[in-house]
Amino acid sequence: MLQIPDHPFRAFIFDCDGTLVDSMPLHFIAWTQSLRAHDAPFDFTEEFFYSTAGVREHDMVRRLNAMHGCALDPDGVAETKAEIFIKLVPQVTVVRPVADFARSLHGRAPMAVASGSEEPIVRACLEANELIHLFETIITPRDVAKGKPAPDMFLLAAERLAVPPEDCLVLEDGMAGVEAAKAAGMQWVFIPRTLR
Repeated sequence: MLQIPDHPFRAFIFDCDGTLVDSMPLHFIAWTQSLRAHDAPFDFTEEFFYSTAGVREHDMVRRLNAMHGCALDPDGVAETKAEIFIKLVPQVTVVRPVADFARSLHGRAPMAVASGSEEPIVRACLEANELIHLFETIITPRDVAKGKPAPDMFLLAAERLAVPPEDCLVLEDGMAGVEAAKAAGMQWVFIPRTLR
């Protein structure tokens, strides 16, 4: 059940992966295959993957390099991962309570997507599930200096929607996104894995 705070929000900002669409298990498969293809000398665990939900792909590779003392190419790993994931997009389904909520808001309040994934991946997931038309703007890492947990993505979304940050509600499944929403001065709703 989706619990929305009782507040007259004027705009809504949704994360994509794990929030609007149930793509996280497929992202994990793509990460695992990409890291294997790039000869990563460590195990990539599901626990670590979910703990970094919302973090930009290049930043995730840098974090893995620091943790494991290796020098994987962030661009190469992210590109391979994206190529693998795009092939899996037809398997992506919606997180029904969140998608239904977004549909219920269409035409009543402006909405944006702010995702740590690259734009082609976000658009492909939204298009595959007939959600793309709901959103006035899509914010991805290339639009900002810093990704989540910095507030940049959510602040830019609010600016593009022409609504003050304090009047926006963020829906997010990752702790990096929750921290970003807090830093942006926005209220937020956490989307647990059990909702998928």
